Amino acid sequence: MADHHLKPLSPLGRAIALTETAGPVTIAEVTDTALASLAARMGRDSDVTQAAETAGIPLPGPGRHLQGAVFGTFWLGPQHWMVEAPFASHEEIATLLRAVFGAAASVTEQTDAWARFDVAAPDLPPLFERLCAFDLRGAVPGAATRTVIDHLGCYLILRAPELVSVLGPRSSAQSLHHALITAARSAF
Repeated sequence: MADHHLKPLSPLGRAIALTETAGPVTIAEVTDTALASLAARMGRDSDVTQAAETAGIPLPGPGRHLQGAVFGTFWLGPQHWMVEAPFASHEEIATLLRAVFGAAASVTEQTDAWARFDVAAPDLPPLFERLCAFDLRGAVPGAATRTVIDHLGCYLILRAPELVSVLGPRSSAQSLHHALITAARSAF
C-alpha cells in the first residue's frame, strides 16, 4: 500500500527551509512563524486595545513593529495589524486570536499566504537600495513598511541594524528569493 501522507514544504518547495549566502549577506527562508491579520471592527477600537493589553499583544502605530514576550505585531493600516507568533506553539493563531478578541475584531489566518526571508548583513542599505524605496539608512530597528520588490507587494521589518525580514506573497516566493539573491550578489 502506498504511503500518501502529506509532507509540508517551504514556500520555496523544499522539505527544509533554504539558507543561502552571497558575500556577507545571508538570506534565510523562515518557516517557523504563524501569522494572522487583526482588524478592529467599527467602534470597537478600545475593546481591541484592552484585549490586546490583557493578552500581551503589542499594537504598534504606523510604520512600526513591536515584539512582545510571545507575539510580534506590525502595523498594516488604521486599526489593522499583522500578528506573528512561534508556529510550534501557535499553529492555530487565528483561532487563538479570535478567542482573545471575540466580536471586537476580524481575524484572518495568514500563515500560508506569505513567504518570509530574513536578510542579514553588516551593511544592508546597499542591498535594499537596489530592491525598493525603503530608506534603511534613516530607519531604526522596529521600523516596518509595505513596499514593492520586483513588482511584488511586500512587507519589510527592520528587526535589528543587520537584520531585515521580507514578507512577500507565497505564490511568488521563487521570484522574491531570486530578486533578493540577485541584489545581494550585485551589491557585494
